[in-house]
Amino acid sequence: MIVLAKSLAGHDKNHVYVIIKEETDLVTLVNGQTKTMEHPKIKKKMHVQVIKRLPQRVKDLLEEHSEMNDSLVSEILRLYQEEESCQKQM
Repeated sequence: MIVLAKSLAGHDKNHVYVIIKEETDLVTLVNGQTKTMEHPKIKKKMHVQVIKRLPQRVKDLLEEHSEMNDSLVSEILRLYQEEESCQKQM
C-alpha cells in the first residue's frame, strides 16, 4: 500500500513525499525528482504527517503499475497535488 506524507519541519516543510520504508521512529521518503529511490530522504516520524486519503485517480494509477519507480512516484505526487489544488478552489 502506498502512503503519502507531508513534511512538518525542516527546509522541506509542506513538501509531499511517498513513504517507501517505515521503521520504529524513522521513515524513508521519495519524491521521484530530488529524492529518488537511489537517494531517499530519511526523516523522523514526528516530523511528517501521514496522508491517509488518496484521490481515486492516484488509486487507479497504482492498480495499473505493480513496481514502484521514480517516474511513478512523480506521477502520483503530481496527481495528488492537482486534486488538492482543486479541493482548495472549491
